[in-house]
Amino acid sequence: MNIKNEVYYKIISGSLLIIGGYFLILGLIKVKAFLAPLVIAGILSLVIYPLCKKIEKKLFKSLACVLSALLLFILSLGVVLIVYYQLQGFIEEWPSIKENMAPKIESLKAFIIAETPITSKDISNQSLSKIGSQIKKPTDKIFVFLTSTGSFIGSYLLVFIYIFFLLRYRKRFLQFLIKLFPARHKKEIEHTANQLTKVISEYLVGKLFLMGILVILYSVGLGISGVDNFILISLIASLLTLIPYIGNVIGFCLAFGYGYLVSGEVSVLIGVVITFTLSQFLESYVLQPYVIGGRVNLHPFLVILMVIVWSAIWGIAGMILAVPLTAILTTIMLHIPKLKIVGELFQNKPID
Repeated sequence: MNIKNEVYYKIISGSLLIIGGYFLILGLIKVKAFLAPLVIAGILSLVIYPLCKKIEKKLFKSLACVLSALLLFILSLGVVLIVYYQLQGFIEEWPSIKENMAPKIESLKAFIIAETPITSKDISNQSLSKIGSQIKKPTDKIFVFLTSTGSFIGSYLLVFIYIFFLLRYRKRFLQFLIKLFPARHKKEIEHTANQLTKVISEYLVGKLFLMGILVILYSVGLGISGVDNFILISLIASLLTLIPYIGNVIGFCLAFGYGYLVSGEVSVLIGVVITFTLSQFLESYVLQPYVIGGRVNLHPFLVILMVIVWSAIWGIAGMILAVPLTAILTTIMLHIPKLKIVGELFQNKPID
């Protein structure tokens, strides 16, 4: 009888856990517009916190927080302006690029028609349907574009406002967390908070430094290979490395496809392959161990799963935040006795 009750209890607990997880994911999707900027701000606050703490020793706390948030804003704005400048050059060259791409696209269409069940009629119908959808309601597309742009700018600015308040009132938030738990856990909560700050800040600072090195490596390699707009491609490919594993593949495909469509020369394709192969080798076996090391010691399989899960919840923002959020969750679980075994499962540690 006791065994039956225990089995029923486990089944009911498991079912409730699955149902609760399902509604939690639905809730996270619904509150993306509110919660995603706040989470991004929280993680960036952890990155800038060590610098903010040093500035506070010389200036007022509020001023130090403003300067820290402003520094992050200027750095991010600098990246946006560089990408915008490179895109302007790409747009200006688009007519010549389009002219060079035309015969290659026709060759690709001929290959698809010859080697696959797809016919020329299927391709023509697909093209016409796309053209029809583009000219059907141009005012709707303009409205969607303006709405999306306004929403992005609003969320972008809101992140830095959040950063200021999170830095300025961090002690109040920490005290609130401490009061939620019994007094005997005070030291453990403070230790966990300090460890979270250290792990996330060191990881993200190291990741940004690594991305800077990759920009240089990609730019040199792609420039020598003869890829047009190699700075833009290098920047995008480096930014994509924020998405673990998947970002590297997308960046390579982008450079490979762009190099072929624009130039069509085999030497350019070989140069792209060599550039990414050498850069990825240096990143994985030389730069990553020394720059980032084992600061975020997560199992690769778990990282891929979390990237997929968070991309389904928050899209691109979720893919970028997957590693920091998983690292935070793992660190917290390692400090909770009942969840420690789950935290150890998430870690990339050899099994005895």
